[in-house]
Amino acid sequence: MDYGTYRGILTLVILVLFIVIVVWAYSKRSKNRFSDAANAIFEDEKTHNDTISNEEKGSEK
Repeated sequence: MDYGTYRGILTLVILVLFIVIVVWAYSKRSKNRFSDAANAIFEDEKTHNDTISNEEKGSEK
């Protein structure tokens, strides 16, 4: 086997790996997990705002 054959096999392996990753990323099983991860920043903001409002209530006393 020469260098060109190794490059061809490596290219094929990388292509298959890319296709597997794309199928995994767009599968319905992963949708909920990715949706939760995407919205996690907004939940953190809500918690932060609740904390700030609780601190303001405490300082008004």
